[in-house]
Amino acid sequence: MSAPVFDRRALRFAPLAERRNKVAFPADSVSPEAAPRALSARAASAIRDTAVRIRAARQKGRPVICAFGAHTIKNGLGPVLARFIEHGWITHLATNGAGIIHDWELAFLGQTSEDVRVTVPRGEFGMWEETGRILNLALLAGARKGLGYGQSIGALIEDEGLEIPSAAELRSEAALLLAQDPEKAAAAADLLAAVREFGVPPGRMSVRHPFRQFSAQAAAHRSGVPFTGHPGIGQDIIYAHPFASGAAIGRTALVDFLRFAHAVSRLEDGVYLSVGSAVMSPMIFEKAFSMGQNIARQQGSAIRGHCILVVDIAESSWDWEKDGEPPADNAAYYLRYCKSFARMGGAMRYVAVDNRDFFLSLLHTLPLS
Repeated sequence: MSAPVFDRRALRFAPLAERRNKVAFPADSVSPEAAPRALSARAASAIRDTAVRIRAARQKGRPVICAFGAHTIKNGLGPVLARFIEHGWITHLATNGAGIIHDWELAFLGQTSEDVRVTVPRGEFGMWEETGRILNLALLAGARKGLGYGQSIGALIEDEGLEIPSAAELRSEAALLLAQDPEKAAAAADLLAAVREFGVPPGRMSVRHPFRQFSAQAAAHRSGVPFTGHPGIGQDIIYAHPFASGAAIGRTALVDFLRFAHAVSRLEDGVYLSVGSAVMSPMIFEKAFSMGQNIARQQGSAIRGHCILVVDIAESSWDWEKDGEPPADNAAYYLRYCKSFARMGGAMRYVAVDNRDFFLSLLHTLPLS
C-alpha cells in the first residue's frame, strides 16, 4: 500500500494583495545610474579584471553567463541586470525558483518578500492565490509550447497574459500528437487536465504587470537572451498550490538546464559570474561543465581560457591545500570545484562584496555606448 499524500485542494489561499511585504518598488529598486559604495582594493581589482575579460569574451563572440541567487532580485537589481542585457554584456542569466518568483511578484504587484517568521506559524507562508495559480498555469502553457521555466514566466510578464486553448482543442492536439511526438502529446494533456479540473476558461487570460519595467525576466525575453530557471520541487512556494504540475515543472526545468549546459559548453574564453548562490549555481555549473568537457574531449579538445568570478557577501579564507573540503555552511563551499577547473585552463577568483555594489561597479566599469 502506498503512503498517503497531502491534499493541496484543502488549502486556503489568500489574495496576494493582502500580504505584507518587505520589498516594494520603485522605492527599493536600484537604478543603473546609482553609484556603488567604495570597494576594497581586492574587490575593485577583481571587478576591473573581470570587465577586461568580459570585453575580450564578447569581442570573440564567447558567452558571459551570470548565475545568481534570489537576493539579487530582492535587492532591487532587476533594472541593473536589464542594462547588462541591453548592452550585450551578459548573454545568459540563470537563477533559482525563488529568483523567478520574486521577479514575477515585483512585476505583477510591485512588492515581494513576505515575513516568513510571521507567516509560517500561522500556516500562511506561500499561501498566495495569484502567485501559485498564475505561475503554475504559465508553466503548464509554456511546457506545451516547449518553452523553458524562465522563458515561460518571462513571456507571461512581457506579453501580460496567456493564451489558453479550449479543452476540445487540447484533447484533439494530444490525440493527434500521440503517435508522432508522445512528449508533446503529454504536455498538451497536462494542460488539458488543469483546464478541466479547475475550469480554466479558453481564450486570452489577461494578467497586467504594471511594474514590468523592473523585471529582469521581461528584459531578457524582449532581447532574446536566455533566462533560465533552476528550481527544486518543494523549495518554492508555488508547489503548494493545486495548479502545480510536476510534469510541467520538470519539462520546463529540464529545457532550461539543457540550455544552460549548452551555454557552458561554449565557455572557452568566456566568463562565468556566480553571485550569491551557494548551492544552485555551483551545483548546475559542475554538471554542465562536465557535460561540455565530455563532448570537447571526444572531439580532441577541451574547454579552456574561461574565467570564473564568485561573489558573495561572506569572506572566505579557506585553504584547500591545508583544510581540505569545506563545510557546506562555509563561504569556501563555493570553491569546491575550483582546483579541478583551474587545471583545465581556467582562472577563478572569489570576492566578498554586496551584490548591489558588485553589479553597479561592474556595470560602470564596462563601456555602455
